[in-house]
Amino acid sequence: MKARLPKGMGGGPQNMNRIIKQAQKMQDDMKALQDRLDETEYVGESGSGLVKATVTGKHDVVALSIDPSIVDPEDIEMLEDLVAAAVNDAITKAKAESETEMGKLTGGLNVPGIF
Repeated sequence: MKARLPKGMGGGPQNMNRIIKQAQKMQDDMKALQDRLDETEYVGESGSGLVKATVTGKHDVVALSIDPSIVDPEDIEMLEDLVAAAVNDAITKAKAESETEMGKLTGGLNVPGIF
């Protein structure tokens, strides 16, 4: 007795070719999206916007803005904390957009190595 697959299941080489083409298209779409996200710039802030950091989707810091009014030579530690917070805020925004956009593309499928 031969096992039979339900109608629409299996399909032999034609179905496999369709699956391979769909996987290739998804891979191409993901690569294009990742390239776009890598080039996108994200601005993080701290100290009510007195410190701003701009990072790319690759998490490279490309700009840092510090309002002179916040610079206190007697309290460098506070300035360091504000810079770190602004950079972390920008990176968090970059990661969140990447996860959201990749999630839309993959239909919520968690593909290892993507995020």
